[in-house]
Amino acid sequence: MSLQILTDRVTTMLGTDSGLGSTVKFKTDEGSVFINAKVVPNTVTNDDLDADCTLEISTKNALKLMDGDLNAMMALMSGKLKIDGDMAVAMKIAETFGRK
Repeated sequence: MSLQILTDRVTTMLGTDSGLGSTVKFKTDEGSVFINAKVVPNTVTNDDLDADCTLEISTKNALKLMDGDLNAMMALMSGKLKIDGDMAVAMKIAETFGRK
């Protein structure tokens, strides 16, 4: 259930054209949320595909990040968030979700 909430929130926050120009995957304890922002309109699915940047985080903590209840840098330093791939894409994602 939380994975669906996360998927819906990501879809809403990105809109149809986020300007990311990349693929991103949230790899959670409940499954994956895959963002393809290389196409317009952007697509968000629960497919487990290769991405330019993968953010490994629990669904609960991902929702906290989006709500502003968890600081991304603290999550990274405490091991609650792991980033694999293009760090520039990770920074763009942080900026996009920070706009909420």
